[in-house]
Amino acid sequence: MINKLVKKIQATNAPIVVGLDPMMNYIPEHIQKKAFTEYGETLEGAAEAIWQYNKEIIDNIYDLIPAVKPQIAMYEQFGVPGMNAFLKTVEYCHEKDLVVIGDIKRGDIGSTSAAYATGHIGKVTVGTKTYSPFQEDFVTVNPYLGTDGIKPFLDVCKEEKKGMFILVKTSNPSSGEFQDRLIDGRPLYEHVGEKVAEWGAECMGDSYSYIGAVVGATYPEMGRVVRKIMPKSFILVPGYGAQGGTAEDLVPFFNEDGLGAIVNSSRGIIAAYKQEAYAKFGAEHFGEASRAAVEAMVADIDGALKKAGIR
Repeated sequence: MINKLVKKIQATNAPIVVGLDPMMNYIPEHIQKKAFTEYGETLEGAAEAIWQYNKEIIDNIYDLIPAVKPQIAMYEQFGVPGMNAFLKTVEYCHEKDLVVIGDIKRGDIGSTSAAYATGHIGKVTVGTKTYSPFQEDFVTVNPYLGTDGIKPFLDVCKEEKKGMFILVKTSNPSSGEFQDRLIDGRPLYEHVGEKVAEWGAECMGDSYSYIGAVVGATYPEMGRVVRKIMPKSFILVPGYGAQGGTAEDLVPFFNEDGLGAIVNSSRGIIAAYKQEAYAKFGAEHFGEASRAAVEAMVADIDGALKKAGIR
């Protein structure tokens, strides 16, 4: 799957992933009203509003981007109906030939970790049949439990030719409470990055590993360090835009080939119509606002990379 991701990034010239993290206050009133008229103010009504919101955004941006990243908690909060909306979203993105990164941040061991891997990127056996329950192409994984938590995912990645992004240096302000702690004179995130490179060597695509890392755009100097530690690992970079990361901050995450990183934007894209820059579209045309925001993000990153001599 990493080969497909690389090819789609090259084809779109857009090293970005759109986070499909729907909050009810992002969803325009006309979408909510229609869903609630049909299903009432119920979990089913909320799930229908989310699905229709996602679908319109996807329809407006799928040809511009290589990948999407639905955050599962935004769906789980609406129970089983929400999870059905998650699955419908994943399936629809695949119909549009998008790579899907399931932002699930799982972290456990043994059979529990194996079950998570099976459910999201693997196949589960039921009698004489097998099923792919949630069908993502990549997932995000927490490495805090060490190799015991990663190996079950690694095994499924090898078998299914799918991938994962392992949390290395996250973009939140308090991440340094643990991730920056010195061990043998070096911060913990560097040690984790070395393990990602080690695990990734077992799952290589044509030029990059199936096993990547999550490193926040808000820490560009740290990005420069982990880029050297993990030369063959793709880096999923959150923190651009709303969290303060700029296009210039992203440059250290890329390799000289212009690849090696994929930058996430969530509310900056899916709730673009709420921003002053895109207010002219109005809530009725929120999908078009999202498309304009994607185009602006692509141009912003492309300009920063060209200025740095990478493109």
